[in-house]
Amino acid sequence: MTDLPTSGAYAEAGVSIEAADRAIDLMKGWVEKARRPEMIGGLGGFAGLFDATALTRFERPLLATSTDGVGTKVAIAQQMDVHDTIGFDLVGMVVDDLVVCGAEPLFMTDYIATGRVVPERIAAIVKGIAEACVVAGCALIGGETAEHPGLLDPDEYDVAGAATGVVEADRLLGPGRVRPGDVVLAMGSSGLHSNGYSLVRHVLLNTAGWALDRDVDVLGRTLGEELLEPTRIYARACLDLADGVEVHAMSHVTGGGLAANLERVMPVELSATLDRATWSLPPVFSLVADVGGVSREDLEATLNCGVGMVALLAPEAADVAITLLARHDIPAWVAGEVREGGDGRVTLTGDHR
Repeated sequence: MTDLPTSGAYAEAGVSIEAADRAIDLMKGWVEKARRPEMIGGLGGFAGLFDATALTRFERPLLATSTDGVGTKVAIAQQMDVHDTIGFDLVGMVVDDLVVCGAEPLFMTDYIATGRVVPERIAAIVKGIAEACVVAGCALIGGETAEHPGLLDPDEYDVAGAATGVVEADRLLGPGRVRPGDVVLAMGSSGLHSNGYSLVRHVLLNTAGWALDRDVDVLGRTLGEELLEPTRIYARACLDLADGVEVHAMSHVTGGGLAANLERVMPVELSATLDRATWSLPPVFSLVADVGGVSREDLEATLNCGVGMVALLAPEAADVAITLLARHDIPAWVAGEVREGGDGRVTLTGDHR
């Protein structure tokens, strides 16, 4: 039988057990902040534990699960050496996929792969994840940090996560609830969120050659600060919305843009028309289009263009919904409506104001 390598031999191969232990020590405090009462134990176990008796309050609980990463936005974080915001992008990408069916996110796990464990950097990433879990109302129940020398450069890393949520069966949102005459309620994004960064980096950094510390007047800050703006987390606001008004479906606007993601929750016998004139295109999107000569069609097929989440609801509920979302500091407006016919297609008309 071959003996496992000692920490010294492992370190010679590029893996530091000591650095990993130090990272765990640094992140413990942040993970502790992202607890729910149902969470059992703490860091160090082989599996995260969650008390399932919490589900007994449901008559027919449906478990929902989602997994995602943050794409090439991590490259911006690495270039800027700012690592405590990328966790908001990770959590937002995961939990806001859950909430569109009406599911309350219960717990989340994360996975960080890096070429070299720098304890302070790992702790900063986990800090962001934990803080975002608090915003989303879910527990950070566990995670893994893996050191991959030779596969990733020493200062490279990638992050991924998965979450589990629950929804009462008779409150499940989706295409089956959508009706003709429903309004399309748009919720403003905080910026690019975490999609389309391959296009953005190609246009602004590679082709135009702009530096991340470049002050951009139209943005009112540096390019790097804009590109690292954290993803808005809608989970708690959307759950409150579903509790407060008659919501039929929701759509998280991620890769593919507004129309394509809204089509994912449209019944085939209906269609929706959205009017661009109901909102202004935020400056970062215009910047990408103007500097890169990116067509509106390509821009809207790649980026959220200012709308990060959409709800389909009864028209008489729109005003109450807008007021409710404002309490969560989320701008919202009626952007369109659902009509009969159209094979489930979503069409954008007009020009941004």
